[in-house]
Amino acid sequence: MKRVTLFVNGSPRNGKVVAVYGTLSDLLSVASSKLGIKATSVYNGRGGLIDDIALISVLPYPQTDVNPPEELTGSHSDWITLNVGGRYFTTTRSTLVSKEPDSMLAHMFKDKGAWGNKRDHRGAFLIDRSPEYFEPILNYLRHGQLIVNDGINLLGVLEEARFFGIDSLIEHLEVAIKGLNFSGADLSRLDLRYINFKMANLSRCNLAHANLCCANLERADLSGSVLDCANLQGVKMLCSNAEGASLKGCNFEDPSGLKANLEGANLKGVDMEGSQMTGINLRVATLKNAKLKNCNLRGATLAGTDLENCDLSGCDLQEANLRGSNVKGAIFEEMLTPLHMSQSVR
Repeated sequence: MKRVTLFVNGSPRNGKVVAVYGTLSDLLSVASSKLGIKATSVYNGRGGLIDDIALISVLPYPQTDVNPPEELTGSHSDWITLNVGGRYFTTTRSTLVSKEPDSMLAHMFKDKGAWGNKRDHRGAFLIDRSPEYFEPILNYLRHGQLIVNDGINLLGVLEEARFFGIDSLIEHLEVAIKGLNFSGADLSRLDLRYINFKMANLSRCNLAHANLCCANLERADLSGSVLDCANLQGVKMLCSNAEGASLKGCNFEDPSGLKANLEGANLKGVDMEGSQMTGINLRVATLKNAKLKNCNLRGATLAGTDLENCDLSGCDLQEANLRGSNVKGAIFEEMLTPLHMSQSVR
C-alpha cells in the first residue's frame, strides 16, 4: 500500500502519514480526519493541483523517522501565506507573479526580500485590503477563471483588480458587470470610471461620492438612488431612469470639455441642488418637479426639456438653450442670469 506525508497549506511542520487507496475523495476524507481540517484539494510540493490519485508518488522512506523530501515540505516550493484584512490565504509566489508579471501584486512578491518585515506574528505577509474581494482575484491568478461566490459585489472585485493592476481580470469584470442587478447595493466612494452599466439595475443604490467619470449609464435604472457629490464628468445617461434620485452637489463639468449626456433621461423629482452642470445635455429630458436650485447650467442644452414645476431658483442659465422647453409652473426667482422668455415657447 502506498503512503504519503501530507502537510497543511504547504507548511513544512506537523505532517501526517496517510495511506493512499481508493479515490481522491477517499484521500481527502482521511486527510481531513488526520489533520483536523476540511481538506478540499491536494497539491504537490511545487503548488500543482493533483486531480487524480494515480499522480501521487510513493515515498521511499520510513515516514516516522526520516524527514520528507524538500519538494514535499514546501521549503523549496515558494509557498507563502498572506494576511489580507485579517483573513489568511496560502498560495505560491509563482501564482502571484506568473500570470500578470507587470501587476502591482507581482512586483510586491517578485523579489523575496521586497516585502521587508511587513508580517504579522505568524509570519504572514500583511495586505490591508478586503479579503472577500481578494479571494476571486487569487483564484483567477491560480486558474485563469473568474469565479465569484453569491453575495460578492463584482464592483468591489473590480476595484481590487484595479488596485492590484490585474489588467486581464479587469476586462473580464467589465464584461460581466454589463446589465447586472445591483439594486440596493452600497457602491459609495468606489472608483467606477469608464464602467459600462448600460441597462444595469442600480435602483436604490448608494453611489454617494462614487467616481463615475465617463461611465456608461445608458438606459440604466437609477430610480431612488443616492448619488450625492458623485463625480459624473463625461457620464452617458441617455434615456436612463433616475426618477426620485438624489444628485445633490454632483459634478458633471469636465475641464477638458467632455460634456455629460443625459438626453431623454427620466429625472422626475430628482434633487440636483448645487450641482455643477456647465454644458450638460438635457435635451428632451423630463425634469418635472425636480429641484435644480443653485445649479450651474451655463451653456446647458435644455431644448424640449420638461421643466414643469421645476425649482430653478438661483441657477446660472447664461447661454443655456431652452428652446421648446416646458417651463409651466417653474420657479426662476433669484436667477443669476435673467431668462429670456423668447427661449420658451410653451
